[in-house]
Amino acid sequence: MSDEPLPDEHAPRRAGAPLRAESVTAGYGGDPVIRDITVAADPGQVVALVGANGSGKSTLLKSLTGIVRVTGGTVTVGDTDITRWAPEAVARAGVGYVPQVDDVFAPLTVRENLEMGGYLLRPARVAERVDHVVTVFPRLGQMLTRPAGKLSGGERKMLAMGRVLMLEPGVFLLDEPTANLAPAIARTLLAEHVRRLADSGAAVLIVEQRARAVLAIADFAYVLAGGEVRMSGTPARLAADPAFTESFLGGAAPRA
Repeated sequence: MSDEPLPDEHAPRRAGAPLRAESVTAGYGGDPVIRDITVAADPGQVVALVGANGSGKSTLLKSLTGIVRVTGGTVTVGDTDITRWAPEAVARAGVGYVPQVDDVFAPLTVRENLEMGGYLLRPARVAERVDHVVTVFPRLGQMLTRPAGKLSGGERKMLAMGRVLMLEPGVFLLDEPTANLAPAIARTLLAEHVRRLADSGAAVLIVEQRARAVLAIADFAYVLAGGEVRMSGTPARLAADPAFTESFLGGAAPRA
């Protein structure tokens, strides 16, 4: 773990901070899953990671959060080097992670899930943060006493993002937030809720299989294949590249 001091929970969070991963190599033992990857996301941006299954997208997110050990390269948030920090320390540094599965506690109510998300906060701050989260996601405010297991798929994802928002992260890492959602619900989740996180000042790095839908709301995108970045650019630039459209969009560019 880094020798950098942990951020003080009593100090106010920054609205957002740039995330930088420089030449990151990581894996689960043996050969690395991702190699020499460089990506970045700035406050106010949605940056998409797209690619086929097994290309290393989720492993990259886990390496940024300390779940998977980084064996080469550096990860920084703002001016702080968080390379190889433990997941709790990464959370304290202002990085919020929403995994693809196991993202809410089904037996607990919506309010209890949000309170669990504030586990690093002083008790007096938890209620204040719940009030803030329901201003960002008003739908949650109507369901505070409902068990999370009774929510729809889209509502569960909204709750998962709200739970992470409890700690006021400057960076959001979202792993397949639209998995198993109907297309219309998925588009709404991306266009309204994910975009809202960036518009509030956070840097958002999102892994997403629905390339068309995520490129419609993204400011920049990286294309992963074989554990490496093979292409990068704005959605408009990628859409103009036949190699990208044929491989990931079925030969047709997305509409603006």
